[in-house]
Amino acid sequence: MPEGDNVWQAATRMHAALARKRLTQSDFRVPAFATLDLSGWTVLEVISRGKHLLHRVASPDSAAPLSIHSHLKMEGSWQVYGPGERWRKPAHTARAVLRAEDGISAVGFSLGVLEVIPTAEEDTVVGHLGPDLLGPDWDPGQAEANLRAQPDRAVGLALLDQRNLAGIGNIYRNELCFLARVHPAAPVSAVRDLPALIATAKRLLEANKARSRNTTGGFGPRNDSWVYGRAGRPCLRCHTRIEHGTLGEDLQRERDIYFCPRCQPVP
Repeated sequence: MPEGDNVWQAATRMHAALARKRLTQSDFRVPAFATLDLSGWTVLEVISRGKHLLHRVASPDSAAPLSIHSHLKMEGSWQVYGPGERWRKPAHTARAVLRAEDGISAVGFSLGVLEVIPTAEEDTVVGHLGPDLLGPDWDPGQAEANLRAQPDRAVGLALLDQRNLAGIGNIYRNELCFLARVHPAAPVSAVRDLPALIATAKRLLEANKARSRNTTGGFGPRNDSWVYGRAGRPCLRCHTRIEHGTLGEDLQRERDIYFCPRCQPVP
């Protein structure tokens, strides 16, 4: 699943390509919105909210503005194409096509969520999110309070819960736990300096939002991460072999975890 900085990048690319332009075609390839035609509507802006994307569009006849709400989930992506440019993904995986008056298109492939709602009702789909690490509403104090509200919850689960703070995915939760020297399954109360962990999360996402690939401070071009994806390889801090496991609220929601058993003792 893309991290918050990847979604921010997608929103930034689409905003640059579509903002203030009139749509000449819209094609929603999901049953609920298959007949919706936004031709003639103007794209006001494209923003990210945590891992959610919102295309805000205005009607040519002063009708209430709408928002195209999408979530990439595990396999989704939005791509921008120039006039006549060939798609880089199979056409049958396209779920939304927005074409502007200058021929530039934004195509959403394999989107996990796609719906069109009144802009005034955006809170119904993103209002539950905690402070956005890359958003104007970022509030580290509120993020800390949200995490501390469940002190016995595994920190690796609390960091992934977008209701606490929005934007952290599985890569960052593993890397943050390593940098904080805490096992992902340890309780939030075991984190020695929770404000520092939150500040590190903010710093990493801010740094990576301008990069083409995520890096969290590992050494060298082959080590973009400290522990994520490095099972069986030596810890870059102490040379102990990195271990792999899973962690989730239940079997259906388990995700991979990576940790150094010496730097992050198993609780």
